[in-house]
Amino acid sequence: MNATDTTRTAPGWAAELRATFLLAWPLVVAQVAQNALFTTDVIMMGWLGPEYLAAGTLATSFFTPFLLLGGGIVSAVAPLAAQALGARQIKNVRRTARQGFWVAILVATLLFPLIWQIEHILLAAGQEPELARMAAQYMHIAVLVLYPGLGLFAIRSFLSALGSTQIILYVTIAGVIVNAGVNYALIFGNFGFPRLELQGAAIATVLTNLLMFGLLLAYTLTHRKYRRFHILVRFWKPDWLRFREIFRIGTPIGLTLMAEVGMFAVAAIFMGWHGTDALAAHAVALQCASFAFMVPLGLSMAATVRVGLAFGAGSDRGIAQSGWVAMIIGTGFMVITCVLFLTMPQVFTRLFLDPADPGNLAALAMATTFLGVAGLFQIVDGAQVVAVHVLRGLNDTKIPMFIALFGYWGVGMPVAWFLGSPDRLAGIGIWLGLAAGLAFCAVVLTARFALRDRLGLIDRRRMVAVA
Repeated sequence: MNATDTTRTAPGWAAELRATFLLAWPLVVAQVAQNALFTTDVIMMGWLGPEYLAAGTLATSFFTPFLLLGGGIVSAVAPLAAQALGARQIKNVRRTARQGFWVAILVATLLFPLIWQIEHILLAAGQEPELARMAAQYMHIAVLVLYPGLGLFAIRSFLSALGSTQIILYVTIAGVIVNAGVNYALIFGNFGFPRLELQGAAIATVLTNLLMFGLLLAYTLTHRKYRRFHILVRFWKPDWLRFREIFRIGTPIGLTLMAEVGMFAVAAIFMGWHGTDALAAHAVALQCASFAFMVPLGLSMAATVRVGLAFGAGSDRGIAQSGWVAMIIGTGFMVITCVLFLTMPQVFTRLFLDPADPGNLAALAMATTFLGVAGLFQIVDGAQVVAVHVLRGLNDTKIPMFIALFGYWGVGMPVAWFLGSPDRLAGIGIWLGLAAGLAFCAVVLTARFALRDRLGLIDRRRMVAVA
């Protein structure tokens, strides 16, 4: 395709901004709502007391990297389906969605026995035995989330590629409401239900994910716009080419996600060495930062689709417009959250721990300090997540994976370990280490997208496996 054709097939910058916004806003709100599921759990665990909050944080910090490893693999459905749509290869859209479910089932089954061993792993990592025991009580139920949770990644990726993001929003909001109600009933024993505490939170999480997956699947199978894809027809028939392609594109995505979230998980272990109050404070600050992170994350998912569509259509200018528009919006939002975290951290921390309880004062003071530091890396956090998702739209996942592995574990973790020792900056040093790793990734990944033509990333021959 020559330069003239490329320009003609791309929308203007204003049109791209509008298209990105229309696709992204339901995903952004859905990501915020999805995070609200975990935020609800954290808030109600905090109502039980700092020890419950600390145990729940250990459990979710351990589990989340594995969930996102699987989710990242399955999320290859989005760029592959979007590229197939851009190239008008409808059959490949169906093949991709169906094999996405196959991959979800296999990955969940492989991860299950590893996650079951959480208590032994936490004890080996030096955590307090009682906290490890409580974390295991939660996770031995919550591990069942793997199956509907990874199924959700597959079907959400399929619908996102088709531009159908509002239904994802509606179903996620329904999940938030159900999760809050079941949590309130089972954690505290309200409405005549038994008081199950952390186990109640785990049951609520499993039921909520089952509900959301069932609703999205039913919608896809019955809506006239999507049932024509017949995503479950001949479900048991293998399609090994597409199956391998999802793993080829998705495994680096999953490892990238796992590397980032794993960095935060290890940071939680580092923080656990400073005591229960420090770990509870870390949970509060991390939850606030994660909540803000959902906006650029949702936006970046839309960017993957927009870039994938332009890549499939052979529009170099469309790739540029889609990528830079998403980066500008995502980074701009995180500037706002940075200011909020720096200027009014108490507004957020007091949502999680009651300031009237003298037992919470130490954790609250540390949480306020941690959140101020977290505000400093909001900007680079938003930049790096959008950059890596934009590159995924070009099927560029392997090199970004290595960049992430080095940034998070070669830069972030050593700095966090060094500065986080008790005789240096303790908890603040751990958060500064996280910021260093994110900053490295933001700079290098953005530069890679800027040099995409020189690096051969927009050569459509790289789509050969999709055709």
